[in-house]
Amino acid sequence: MVQVLLKTVFRGLLVCAIALALAPGAAAKSPKSQPQPGVVPELQLEGGRRLTFERSFWSEREVKLKRGFWSKLVDIVAGEPEFHGLVSPYGVVTDSHDRIIVTDPAAGGIHIFDFGQQKYKFISRDKEKDGLQTPQCVAVDAADNIYATDSESGKIFVFEPSGKFQRVIGSLKGGEGFFKRPTGIAVDSQAQRIYVTDTLRNQIFVLDMQGSVLQTIGKSGTGNGEFNFPTELRLYGDNLIVVDAMNFRVQVLDHSGNFRYAIGRIGEGRGEMFRPKGVGVDSEGHLYVVEGLSGLVQVFDQQGNLLYYFGQKGTGFGEFQLPTGLFVDRNDRVFVVDSYNRRVQVFRYFGLAKQAEGVKH
Repeated sequence: MVQVLLKTVFRGLLVCAIALALAPGAAAKSPKSQPQPGVVPELQLEGGRRLTFERSFWSEREVKLKRGFWSKLVDIVAGEPEFHGLVSPYGVVTDSHDRIIVTDPAAGGIHIFDFGQQKYKFISRDKEKDGLQTPQCVAVDAADNIYATDSESGKIFVFEPSGKFQRVIGSLKGGEGFFKRPTGIAVDSQAQRIYVTDTLRNQIFVLDMQGSVLQTIGKSGTGNGEFNFPTELRLYGDNLIVVDAMNFRVQVLDHSGNFRYAIGRIGEGRGEMFRPKGVGVDSEGHLYVVEGLSGLVQVFDQQGNLLYYFGQKGTGFGEFQLPTGLFVDRNDRVFVVDSYNRRVQVFRYFGLAKQAEGVKH
């Protein structure tokens, strides 16, 4: 009797759902999306190089595009599920499986977008002690473990590739953090070293993989190898690249902290820096720097010459409002965290090497 009743109820729901789906002006909700007006022209560069716009994404929904019939049927009857979306994203990195990992301080967690497998995961750790509060910058090691600095707690949180919590670095007795304000982070798996900027101390800490301090780099000042609010870090070859935010420049050191060269000077014009944020390097060694105030990404050679720039203030494709993090992956995809627009925009750089060997997808 119960089974007959359940079947009857289910058939009724099915008929209603199909009727709603087929009816003119069906009540299905229109997809939630951000307005993204305009088309980004391909940027033609010297020597046949070029930069193209690929996509913009902002929520879990964009990952899970292929939903089955029964899932769609439930959506019609019960309404669409709530999808996680970016709130105030900050840092970005990709791992060896091309998953895109984005920190979100306002959401108190980390988003993992896997477009290849159509999977999404949100990492959070709501524990009273050693809880993730405001994840800032992010890096991965050779095994795809995820390292995120937490600027509020003064700690570094480490997660397995699956998103499972692994450990905390810098947690002292009583729960306080060792770092005053950890921001940038980079991991050298081969040398078994972790580099972390402590922005309020104006120093870079060099740690072993267990979190013990091996060395500190820099001090307060304006000279070579000195810092004034250092933020983002990036390892590229034998270079350690540091955004020296309030000195309005990017410094390039070796892994031991010895000064090599600097790029940038204070100003709001092209080739100048006023609010430098994220930094990255493409396959030809060009240095990308996000300028948070103007909404530009500026690209320099290793002599500090401005090669080109892209972006402007706005909400359309290729436009930014308060951009923060930037990452260039092994295929020269350029990820820019468009923080105030609550999204990540993806571009692709085609350099001479890529054109010669064919683009890797």
